[in-house]
Amino acid sequence: MRTTRTRPPTGLAVLALAIAASAIPLTSAPAARAAEPVVVLRSTFEHDTTDGWRARGGETVAPSTAAAHSGTGSLLAADRTQSWQGPARDLLDHVEKGRRYTLSVHVRLAAGEPAAQARLSVQRDAGGAAAYDQVVGATPVTADRWVELTGSYVLAHDVDRLSAYVETTGGTASLHIDDFTLSYVPAKPVQTDIPALRDVLAGDFPIGAAIGAPQTVGEHATLLRRHFASVTPGNALKWDATQPTEGQYRFADADALVGFATDNGMAVRGHTLVWHQQTPAWVFADTTGAPLTPSAESRALVLNRLDRHIREVVGRYGDRIGTWDVANEVIDENQADGLRRSRWHELTGLDYLRTAFRVAREVAPTAKLYVNDYNTNVPAKRDKLYALVTRLRAEGVPVDGVGHQMHVNVDWPSIAETEAMIEKFVPLGVEQQITEMDVSIYTDSSQSYPAPPAELLRTQALRYRDLFGVYRRHADRITSVTVWGLADDDTWLDSVPVTRKDAPLLFDTGLQAKPAYWGIVDPSRIDPTPSPTVSPSPTGTGSPTPTPASCRVDYAVTGQWPGGFQATVRLTNTGDRPLTSWSLRWSFGDGQRITQLWNGTYRQTGPAVEVGNAAWNGRVGPGATADVGFLGTWTGTNGRPAAFDLDGARCTIG
Repeated sequence: MRTTRTRPPTGLAVLALAIAASAIPLTSAPAARAAEPVVVLRSTFEHDTTDGWRARGGETVAPSTAAAHSGTGSLLAADRTQSWQGPARDLLDHVEKGRRYTLSVHVRLAAGEPAAQARLSVQRDAGGAAAYDQVVGATPVTADRWVELTGSYVLAHDVDRLSAYVETTGGTASLHIDDFTLSYVPAKPVQTDIPALRDVLAGDFPIGAAIGAPQTVGEHATLLRRHFASVTPGNALKWDATQPTEGQYRFADADALVGFATDNGMAVRGHTLVWHQQTPAWVFADTTGAPLTPSAESRALVLNRLDRHIREVVGRYGDRIGTWDVANEVIDENQADGLRRSRWHELTGLDYLRTAFRVAREVAPTAKLYVNDYNTNVPAKRDKLYALVTRLRAEGVPVDGVGHQMHVNVDWPSIAETEAMIEKFVPLGVEQQITEMDVSIYTDSSQSYPAPPAELLRTQALRYRDLFGVYRRHADRITSVTVWGLADDDTWLDSVPVTRKDAPLLFDTGLQAKPAYWGIVDPSRIDPTPSPTVSPSPTGTGSPTPTPASCRVDYAVTGQWPGGFQATVRLTNTGDRPLTSWSLRWSFGDGQRITQLWNGTYRQTGPAVEVGNAAWNGRVGPGATADVGFLGTWTGTNGRPAAFDLDGARCTIG
């Protein structure tokens, strides 16, 4: 399940969040109540028991009362001599193939241990061979506090044994674990009453998704078949997956994905033959394992290995794979010649690219061969890629197309930059594809939301709308668009550049269509709601006046200092029916500006403020309250708002 990608430079991605203006109504729609998770396994380590946990190696795993996240007990893994050693729990009797589970465990190092990084993984064994799937990546842990590791997992293979385990990325510190849960949320059926993406875009270009084995089983497979015309194996065709050891090829995972696509009439994009990451160390080592140094002999050895690898991998799939990302991320715009100083380049210069494309063409004469890169909308990188493709094609190297990854966010890049990216390569006469698109809800590494704010999902939808508008305008030049993932329940952005929940795709964690989906299919349906009911003005002027609502608002400034203040807003439901979501509006009369808000989402335009609920406080029962707090700025005076409206109706003020 591991996906490793590079992240666009921080300087390009860190932009101030701007909520795009639009003629499309952006009022909040009532949120559906989420299904309650079903817990199938829980370990609390009370009553002096290991709850079925065991050691993976020669370490000691035993109950402990030295630390506890809850209750009085935890499980201590001590006497570790390898970083992979740690507590493990068999799961085979609790897990069904094709169902997405959430695994959660609290981890803390033993007293006196230096800081480390822990991760949560799953080991699956079949036919005597073991495979390892990361659930939660490297996460800092200390002896001072508990850290929760939470991630999701789908068993997509037939196995003889399945176990979850906690380890460290290095070192052998003793560690405690506590309060492990294995749970799932009952899956919603895939929506069949909405248009299929592949049909909506059929007149423009095929739409594809990057996948792994979990996307080919259960409801994920149903969603994939319904909406997408092509697939890209996200990891299964990379060098470390297909030839981890010289001469020993592994194709089981790739065969399954290509077979799924073939059986369902879907095209396949092969990704990727040459990359500076996920290439085993042996490729650049001599027969003793020592790193190669630049020489004629090293050049010949590396190119020979590259030749054999491509013949084996590309030759295996023949015409079942019609497009290959032959070379991936070879540009470094900071170099004078624009070429990344990878080990490939260090040992062979440009010859690794010449060899890769020529051998791929020889083995698959009808396949389209691409060079693929990120940030191609940035002029410096775009121009260096243009120069490379021009040079290679002038030499007769068969570069058929340019792939634009388009790992972007809700605020970057601009539409003009994207349009210029496509138009730049038109004179070369090459094909162009969007190969790895996703739209992060984050614009810098400091942001983190427990659930995606509704306002950001709207902004994301508008971003998808506008970018696909560019692609459609250039449909005669773009031969396919691929999104990097199927749904938000499984995205590489959950762990890159930092661990946090992202929501970059068209379908949510429950496989339901998001506003982003409607941004492509029908922008008029981006989160629509009827206009609030209003009464005629009692003055007869025709200006609307909010009708009374069953709500009360208590507004309080809890701290104030020169130029700044902190305030709380408490919403009380005074009616006899629960609120399932809410949107509270007011206007500041003295020029105050909100700079940070918690327990909700907000938008401020001039003096007008709109605050919506967070994912966890949208439901407010009769007599119950919801609180938000914020920091703001002020000058002169800092008066309280004169009125508060709940979903268009006036609240009383406490």
